[in-house]
Amino acid sequence: MHQTLSPSHMSPLVSSSQETPQGTYAELKHVLKQRGLLEKQPTYYIYRIALLCAMLGLGVLFLLFVHVWWLQLLNATYLAFVWTQIGLLSHEAGHRQMFHHAWQHDLVSLIGGNLLIGMSYGWWLEKHNAHHSHPNQVDTDPDLAIPLLDFTGTADLAKIGRVRQLLVKYQAWLFLPALLTVALGLQYNSFTFLLHKKARYYALEWVLMLAHVVVYLACAFILLPFWPAFLFVVMHQALTGLYLGAIFAPNHKGMPVLEKESVMDFLHRQVLTARNIHAHPVTDFCYGGLNYQIEHHLFPSMARNQLKAAQPIVKEFCQAYAIAYHETSVWQSLTEILSHLHQIGAPLRRITV
Repeated sequence: MHQTLSPSHMSPLVSSSQETPQGTYAELKHVLKQRGLLEKQPTYYIYRIALLCAMLGLGVLFLLFVHVWWLQLLNATYLAFVWTQIGLLSHEAGHRQMFHHAWQHDLVSLIGGNLLIGMSYGWWLEKHNAHHSHPNQVDTDPDLAIPLLDFTGTADLAKIGRVRQLLVKYQAWLFLPALLTVALGLQYNSFTFLLHKKARYYALEWVLMLAHVVVYLACAFILLPFWPAFLFVVMHQALTGLYLGAIFAPNHKGMPVLEKESVMDFLHRQVLTARNIHAHPVTDFCYGGLNYQIEHHLFPSMARNQLKAAQPIVKEFCQAYAIAYHETSVWQSLTEILSHLHQIGAPLRRITV
């Protein structure tokens, strides 16, 4: 006999309208501003841009002058790391963390995003702004709309179709392999966006993204034999996706999900739906500062190199107002995400034939 399925109740769905006293967030912002933590950091970012240009240049030189194909697969792994770091830099430019003029940020985002990694700046800006406005909120946060999987636990499992039921049933096992497609997904969505919408820099975005595709494929297939070139592209794209997904997934996946009608105030909304990863110089570098996800969501324009100093202030503030501040290890964050996905699929696994 088949078990009847109803909308999953396994997700930590939150409908609360918790609020802090009016003006509290402004007080926190004032403290951080007084300490100079909200100031732009042009010198720091000029250094970071130079570092990433040098790292990218090293990978390109390796591609040009090393003719051992299996070593180029190691280079593909290295360039996946560099690509992702460039993506993180573009993310920071999109949040206006670097310089004092908007055009400087646009330039970094267009070169870093469209030209170097093939991701539309206009698409990312629209999607990411919606995410920051409504993190982990059903039907309003685009980052919850993951094709075929269910991150919210709100879907009616009896009505989602047999194929998707099968995927949701085992989604905890499929999650990490699915991350291998993230980079290709970003590029596909970018081109789709530009085909249907007029971005601010519409023509320039098209030129830069087409230039990216031509130069990227030409470098691979002209400098390497066909099959090594094919393996290089597949490995590079897959590992870039895995790295990007591994950075962004811990930020909110498996954290409380807000109902569409939630009227929770800004402070609670940003803190309760986010997860921090313990600070460490290696973690800070690899995550691009996004391991301080709570601080980033409270103050998106705060530069990466200021987040660590802001953390104890924000932590103490949350403790004072009894706001749950979640911070954990890299491994524990993965465990929490996979447990969350596994729990959502549990009703499907309990079906008996």
